[in-house]
Amino acid sequence: MKDSGVGWIGEIPESWELVKIGQHFKQRNEKVSDLDFKPLSVTKNGIVPQLDNAAKSSNHNDRKLVKKGDFVINSRSDRKQSSGIAYEDGSVSLINLVIKSRTVDTNFTNYLLKNAGFAEEFYRWGNGIVADLWSTKWDSMKRIPIPLPELAEQKKIANVIRDKVKIIDTIISETQQSIDELKKYKQALITETVTKGLDKNVEMKDSGIEWIGKIPSSWKIGRLKNLINQPLMYGANESGELFNPEWPRYIRITDIQENNSLSSENILSLEPTLASPYILKKGDVLFARSGATVGKTYYIDETSAGGAFAGYLIKASFNNALVGEFVYYYTLSYSYQKWKESIVIQATIQNIGADKYSNMPLPIPDIAEMKILVEKVSRIDRRISKIIEEKKKMIKTMLNYKQSLIYEYVTGKKEA
Repeated sequence: MKDSGVGWIGEIPESWELVKIGQHFKQRNEKVSDLDFKPLSVTKNGIVPQLDNAAKSSNHNDRKLVKKGDFVINSRSDRKQSSGIAYEDGSVSLINLVIKSRTVDTNFTNYLLKNAGFAEEFYRWGNGIVADLWSTKWDSMKRIPIPLPELAEQKKIANVIRDKVKIIDTIISETQQSIDELKKYKQALITETVTKGLDKNVEMKDSGIEWIGKIPSSWKIGRLKNLINQPLMYGANESGELFNPEWPRYIRITDIQENNSLSSENILSLEPTLASPYILKKGDVLFARSGATVGKTYYIDETSAGGAFAGYLIKASFNNALVGEFVYYYTLSYSYQKWKESIVIQATIQNIGADKYSNMPLPIPDIAEMKILVEKVSRIDRRISKIIEEKKKMIKTMLNYKQSLIYEYVTGKKEA
């Protein structure tokens, strides 16, 4: 081994060269129309047919030509590892760099230039006027040093990586499938509990609501407005400030995560005077009212009580925290999902306002039975959520292992 002199590369085999990208790659910079060349998207999963949510321009000629076998990378620093080999001809937005080589194996290129180490180095060569958002131009990219073995060894390395990555990806895929099945299982158990109760022999009656079906004869069908102690309330239209432990936390839609948790990143606070009308107490439930997260809910427990809530969230308050918890668990059911879909379909945009939430139908047991059901569902939720989190950690470990494995092979630290 020898020292490459480049931080992200480290040592490389004696027989390898340290070359600049521009010595082996040329830029493809031909402007074309997406009417003539299929529009493609440059994503972390590689180069794919243009995504439905991709920003589209009315100027069809503002595209860059991509040929099969080209390597494409998004030049923006907020799109790290959005890159890959194109497996078909097409066109991409002008923000991307398209490069080609006749001397470097295509698959080796993909593993070398898409790994996390190169991604950090690539954006280190960028420039711009904003500290956390800039672009790397071809004039800079072509000067970036990369490690390069002989062509035959490139092919050998790429084949070894492919075989090992295939095994890792299979494990990840199967684990993710297991997570998806566990989520469905949890939702089914919760739905059964909050709409049918625990007694399998109890007399049932028709709820009159298609997506709820039959309920115990002693239960009622009510509306959310029958359970709240004040009208549903919209959140504050304030921007919030950097987290201040002396101020209430400012909860936004983007803060709400799975398993009734809040994000630990980019935490904001709201000045106490502004926050005062929007303070949350234990037992409150927040409903998201628009966008891709419409219908998402969050239950206010001891850890989040005292916070304030932002616009695009709607608060439901109850006299009894137990009722709020039951309502929250109901929103995890298939029945709630079906109701939400029926409301969204009626709207021109994805939006559920306070009036719609107020009239949401749901089954209501008496308070004693409700307590038993909440305890049961809480145990189900905790038990299955714990298994899911363990599987998510496994996926994260495997992803990190895959990145490390690819890095060690493309820098020669592992021998193919």
